[in-house]
Amino acid sequence: MICHTTPCRTALAGFAILALSIGIGRFAFTPMLPVMQAEGLLDIGGGGTLASIHFVGYALGALFAGRLAAMPRPILIASLALIGLSTMAMGMTDNFAIWLVARWIAGVCSALALVIVSTHLVRHLAEAGRSDLQGLVFAGVGGGIACVGLAVLGLMAVGLPSDLGWWFFGLVTLISAGAVPVVMGAEPFVSAAPAQVAGKARFTRSWRIILPYGAMGAGYVIPAIYLPVIAQQSVASPLVFGWSWPLFGAAAVVSTLLSARLHRRFSNRRIWMASQCVMAIGLALPAFWPNIAVVVTGGICVGGTFMVVTMAGMREAHRLSDGTGAQHLIAAMTAAFALGQIIAPVLSGWAYAVSGSFTHPLLLGSAVLVLTLMPMLNRAADNQE
Repeated sequence: MICHTTPCRTALAGFAILALSIGIGRFAFTPMLPVMQAEGLLDIGGGGTLASIHFVGYALGALFAGRLAAMPRPILIASLALIGLSTMAMGMTDNFAIWLVARWIAGVCSALALVIVSTHLVRHLAEAGRSDLQGLVFAGVGGGIACVGLAVLGLMAVGLPSDLGWWFFGLVTLISAGAVPVVMGAEPFVSAAPAQVAGKARFTRSWRIILPYGAMGAGYVIPAIYLPVIAQQSVASPLVFGWSWPLFGAAAVVSTLLSARLHRRFSNRRIWMASQCVMAIGLALPAFWPNIAVVVTGGICVGGTFMVVTMAGMREAHRLSDGTGAQHLIAAMTAAFALGQIIAPVLSGWAYAVSGSFTHPLLLGSAVLVLTLMPMLNRAADNQE
């Protein structure tokens, strides 16, 4: 039985879907990496490889999502179920080849879920006159990160093995795969018109947002993968460095909810550019002062802005497409984002292997974040909503 959908129920379902698909499907690996390192299961290079193969899947999932013309709801349910199964697979074996397949599947399905939610649920809330609830939807990513971070902190505190964590996260996602879409109902998908390609003039200019969005993927992903590892280099105790990831997620929740108010006064692009500059500062700080307080502060700067940029970017995609064809543009942005994420972990892992430090990747990522904003400057005034 499918419940009648209300805007609040839609927003809460979107929160839960992104908490599962991104908070677990994408980000559970980050706090689990130092645990697996301590167990001798994985090193920095292997972690970078697993992250990159995940993002290859993420890019393919985004490209596939851009071509979806019908039945997004069952695809969303199947994606959540596969994320649950692939997450559980990480705890079933220490075979690296199986881990590669599992992370690839999770990447494909995470991108599908994000594009479907960003296209259909965001538009449904706008049509219902509740755009203010869009912040709650995107806060799900930070909520998932914070919960996963706290769970892994508890795992480290009592000395439990990493496979139990993977099993737990997978089971939670698998059980929720059936429950969340039922609570949400079918209306957000029924109301959405089939995706079309909007005016060519707008899409020829879309590179101005695709480029910086892809750069954001490359920049933020360094702390998004290695923040607990970087924090561990400053303080060895897991009860100290382990807090870096929950705080990263908490910052994402708070900032995303607050950004809904900013959208009443400022354009999508102005919020985006300001947030990406703060993110660049967050990357640079640990490169200059690699102590635990600065590392956590930098993590909060990144955690407090990456979902604000995502939300602003999705809103801007809907604005540019005039309500039609947003799915195509969102998919293109997500694919560019994934491409940045594929490149950055490999380069960061290589740089760490050579120098024993993340200093150069952090500084390079910070510079890229700022420089790629330049094409947006001449168009910031266009987005007055």
